[in-house]
Amino acid sequence: MLPLAFLGVFFAWPVLAIVSLGLGEDGVLPVLARADTWDLVAFTLGQAAGATALALVTGLPVAFLLARCRVRGAGVVRAAVMVPFVLPTVVVGLAFRALWPDGGVLPIVLANAFFNVAVVARTVGGLWARVDRRAEDAARALGASRARAFTSVVLPSLAPAIGSAASVVFLFCATSFGVVLVLGGARHRTLETEIYLRTVELFDLSGAAALSLVQFAAVIAVLVVGAAARRKREKSLPLRIEPTRRPTGGEWAVVGAAWLVVLALLTPVVGLLVRSLATHDGWSFAGYAALAGTGERGTLAVSGLDAAVNSLRTATDATLVALLVGVVSAVVLVGLRRHGSWFAETLDTALMLPLGVSAVTLGFGYLITMDALPGDFRTSPLLVPLAQALVVTPLIVRIVLPVLRAVDERLRQAAATLGASPWRVWREVDLPLASRSLLAAAGFGFVVALGEFGATSFLARPDAPTLPVVIARLMSRPGQLNSQMAYAACALLMVVTTVAVLVIERLRAPSGGEF
Repeated sequence: MLPLAFLGVFFAWPVLAIVSLGLGEDGVLPVLARADTWDLVAFTLGQAAGATALALVTGLPVAFLLARCRVRGAGVVRAAVMVPFVLPTVVVGLAFRALWPDGGVLPIVLANAFFNVAVVARTVGGLWARVDRRAEDAARALGASRARAFTSVVLPSLAPAIGSAASVVFLFCATSFGVVLVLGGARHRTLETEIYLRTVELFDLSGAAALSLVQFAAVIAVLVVGAAARRKREKSLPLRIEPTRRPTGGEWAVVGAAWLVVLALLTPVVGLLVRSLATHDGWSFAGYAALAGTGERGTLAVSGLDAAVNSLRTATDATLVALLVGVVSAVVLVGLRRHGSWFAETLDTALMLPLGVSAVTLGFGYLITMDALPGDFRTSPLLVPLAQALVVTPLIVRIVLPVLRAVDERLRQAAATLGASPWRVWREVDLPLASRSLLAAAGFGFVVALGEFGATSFLARPDAPTLPVVIARLMSRPGQLNSQMAYAACALLMVVTTVAVLVIERLRAPSGGEF
């Protein structure tokens, strides 16, 4: 009941409220009939497809290195590909803007792919490490070339993981907000940014509702495909875990390609750090020092340091809520799937829905519904953490669920036979075995919440903004000092994210889930 209540009150109710509000104005059909609406749909799907293809091409060599190769620096590669995934979208947008000041389609596609190489590397690499190498060796012994053995033996085994990764990446790219907002501007808009424009600036609720319905239908389709691919992949997990070994022959070319991908991922990061220190007068820490103030001509209502403290507080609250709901959801899913319940798949898909619904739709839905809760919840300081928790919860479920499912059921049965209650079985059996993954999930959820921008940009009050909201506000105002402060704040967020990822990698269990 806890995950159902959480999704019902803080997701389904706000989303259905704003959609029904728009539908009630009879504006959906005219919007759907306009040619520019389908131009938006075409651009959204096109840039998402391009970014997904690029993420797959660049992520597969990294997956091979992490799954099959024993080389120096593999841990660095694992952390380096994970950092982009948890970086705030506004930070990545500004990092690519430092390389492409004019923005455009190419940097949008590159930035979305930059985010999602980790999804491909982790999802495909997790299964690749369990694919029996003996079948590939047998094909090679029978005369097949290395390429033929890969396409005929290995690739079909990896197909479920590739399909699952592609669906998740496509979902993230199609609903990308911060990147398109920073790099696309008024020239290149997706459904997500158009919903924001129509809701916040034009107050066109019917148009926003129509576009939300189109987006929601696409999200459902992608989630269904992803769930089917994930089920196929999970059936393959009992395969033997293959030990890593030194690359031989042509495998070194794949390893080299993986390192080139890592270097490419580091390029925007380095560019952002350089930009945070570069001024017209040379190198300077002026942007960092200015974070103690409110920007040029009082751009901000609070100082940058106050926004940073508020970000930490909000991310902590969101992580605690997401951990509670996510862990309970994972426990429920393990129990339901053990008995083959159809409800398990339904709940699993429902928990993923917040990742694909417009954050703007959700935020506006909060504002028109939360006053019905006791005390007018719209003014509560918990509103932003709850919105962030909706985004973090699915990721925590994807980390914790495979670990709990891997616990030997005979251990639980033995504890129950000896008289342990269900709570004690969880405390004495599941919790010790899953503790490392729970800590990794908490750290992962914290950095994702710390950088959440979509819903937060809509819900945060001017006197209590988070750091990503402050960065966007600074970039929208003229003045060199504002620009320097924005890049300095981005650099600080990036450093915090990198440190958190390194800690998570030390805590992460070998079967630590998809992320």
